[in-house]
Amino acid sequence: MSIRDHFWSPRLEANRSQTIPFLYAQLERVGALKAFDLEHYAQHPEVVPKHNGITPQMWWDSEVGKWIEAASASLITHPDPALERQIDDVIAHIGAAQQPDGYLNTYFTAVEPERRFTNERDWHELYSAGHLIEGAVTHFYATGKTSLTEIMERYTEFLMTVYGPGEGQRHGYPGHQEIELALLRLYRVTGKRSYLEFARYFLDQRGQQPYFFDQEARERGDDPADFWAGTYEYMQAHEPVREQDHVVGHAVRAMYMYSAMADLAAEEGDESLRAACERLWEDLTQHSLYLTGGLGPSAQNEGMTQPYDLPNASAYAETCAAVGLVFWGRRMAALTGEASYADVMERALYNNVLSGVSLEGDRFFYENPLASEGHHQRWAWHSCPCCPPNVARLLASLGEYVYSLSADEVTVNLYVSGQLQAKVGGQKITLSQESEYPWDGRIALNIGTTAPSEFSLRLRVPGWCPEATLTLNGEPLAAMQAQGYLTVRRVWENGDTLHLTLSMPVERVYARPEVSQDAGLVAVQRGPVVYCAEGVDQQGDLTRLSLPRGSAMKTRHLPELLGGVTVIEAAAQQDSETDWGTDLYRNRPSEAEDSVLTLVPYAVWAHRGTSPMRVWLRESAG
Repeated sequence: MSIRDHFWSPRLEANRSQTIPFLYAQLERVGALKAFDLEHYAQHPEVVPKHNGITPQMWWDSEVGKWIEAASASLITHPDPALERQIDDVIAHIGAAQQPDGYLNTYFTAVEPERRFTNERDWHELYSAGHLIEGAVTHFYATGKTSLTEIMERYTEFLMTVYGPGEGQRHGYPGHQEIELALLRLYRVTGKRSYLEFARYFLDQRGQQPYFFDQEARERGDDPADFWAGTYEYMQAHEPVREQDHVVGHAVRAMYMYSAMADLAAEEGDESLRAACERLWEDLTQHSLYLTGGLGPSAQNEGMTQPYDLPNASAYAETCAAVGLVFWGRRMAALTGEASYADVMERALYNNVLSGVSLEGDRFFYENPLASEGHHQRWAWHSCPCCPPNVARLLASLGEYVYSLSADEVTVNLYVSGQLQAKVGGQKITLSQESEYPWDGRIALNIGTTAPSEFSLRLRVPGWCPEATLTLNGEPLAAMQAQGYLTVRRVWENGDTLHLTLSMPVERVYARPEVSQDAGLVAVQRGPVVYCAEGVDQQGDLTRLSLPRGSAMKTRHLPELLGGVTVIEAAAQQDSETDWGTDLYRNRPSEAEDSVLTLVPYAVWAHRGTSPMRVWLRESAG
């Protein structure tokens, strides 16, 4: 799909022209790319344990894999010979670092070779392999070259001799899930069923007793009871995956694993895996999902705590976790045909994911709080730089999330202007989408075909939309609505045009009473966009501001502000700053003064210097 969208095109251009080259430069600067030159370690022992102030990390290879994936996805939409040569050069160095037996991990080859496969619980060998595999698959789709897929197939075949149910094999699985998802992608591109079976082995073995991580710890002379995280819930290995009911532990690991479970359920028609995914999704969205599509409130475990624990200022809501939720949501929408999954995918994408990268594409958030005193600012690099390439690979492949296709059906999951070319209903068609979404709910879809073609077109009606209307070639059209989609099946003619109008009112949002952190507070949303207040736009302190319950809210589009955004304005009240004197407490409330509240999209906060921010605001009765 080619994208030419007023909202997305500037973001995608920044990703292509700024983020991807910036990431390459950072990986080069810290030594992650040089790490594949194994002789470099031998010739320059000063890089172990530190190089440029950053310790060589056992997950560096994963960041390189994600960069390859992002850069390769960019090639699909924007061919670039110089970038392709750059990727080829990195792949050549990766191949040179591969060991005679097929093993490929720069850290455990060059730094601690004697500790290879000794602590999968805490370390990242299989995780890094997974991201290199995903990079290889996307590189193949982009270029048709097998240079990296051949390297990663060789590594995979070696891993299949190490892990498995046979005698002499390790009956284990990764501590940080990711390879399961990657193996299923590798299966699709190669057709080799053994890769699917390997992914299923890792998923099915997880949580079986005796626990692999206990056995592994004893083998290296450690007491399993000394596990720093205290519970295997941390990596969702506490019970078999088909029996899991609650989203627990490290949020990113969970999202990657659930994505693999959904993929395998789709490939195999595995109803028990599908049922587990549906239970886990229900648990997350009903108990632990932030309004912004973020998840994982705790920095301690980078993940989940207990139901309804959704603090704002201390919210972790890691960017990678929201990216993973987009991965999972897309797969669940395809698996079930239910629009509610795409609704959550959209929520995460337009809010928590985009918050994670600056408009310029070269500054990033690891955590995404929903309240800040202004000290939370995007950084250029991090000692654990997992989030920047994760966002980059998602944005570079955004076109894959807009539509789902089958032999005689096109499902529109996201409203993004651009053009899709596909074979549907036995004919090659072009579907062109035009809109000002997410600022406007009017969407035009134009059909191009060389011959009449019969197929179904399914249009998502988002859960936030109270009313949707549809016309075909200017005439009102009544369409069946099921599973959250309007479905139109007909013989389509060249030039047919559908106009979908989604009502997009400004809405107040309230949290359940059990979410104590949001008691008495209100948030504001319009369409898929969650809004926030920044101090730079207000007349006074955010903590003194309240939004009266009856206050009308109006929208205004500001093309010059923050890349062009629609803001929301409302009459507000502000506690007086002058009527308290020196008292700490007194027996009457503050005097209320009239004020004006201006709200901007959460995704673009922290671009205008140091400024407090709030998503959830006080609500007053006035």
